[in-house]
Amino acid sequence: MNRRELETLMLTLESTPALLARAAAALSLAQTRRSPKNGGFSFVEHVWHLADLEREGYGVRIRRLLNEETPMLSNFDGDRVARERAYGQRDLFEGLTAFARARHANVVILREASADDWKRDGEQEAVGRVALSDVPRMMTEHDRAHTTEIAYLLSELSGETAPAISQPASAVA
Repeated sequence: MNRRELETLMLTLESTPALLARAAAALSLAQTRRSPKNGGFSFVEHVWHLADLEREGYGVRIRRLLNEETPMLSNFDGDRVARERAYGQRDLFEGLTAFARARHANVVILREASADDWKRDGEQEAVGRVALSDVPRMMTEHDRAHTTEIAYLLSELSGETAPAISQPASAVA
């Protein structure tokens, strides 16, 4: 990955918390807790999933890749965690803040990585070899899946007819 591609990914990653905050401002409390008709996360569940994954998934993976030799990296079972932590009942604004802080911390660490750091790698469960240089792309793809689902959810909540998503994105990351 060249410097321009990395910078594009970083800018995209930095923008996601603001996109979520803008979407939240347009919703009532009841709307933030409503799940889509075809299944999947409510808005507040998306936010808490992203916050916890950012801290306990990506944050842990980044630190381990930087500090350990070929670490074994676990998946983050977002569906299970969402049920266990009752995301739908949690405070939306605490989730937005948690996500923004965790994302900022991860982006700072990634921006400070050296050329040699980007080559450090490990093995991620059910994924295989993952280098630090893969992580920003993985984060961006995951954000994109959730923001697409959120866009459909917002359309549904506003009464617009939105094309159905055939299958919500897997919350295992």
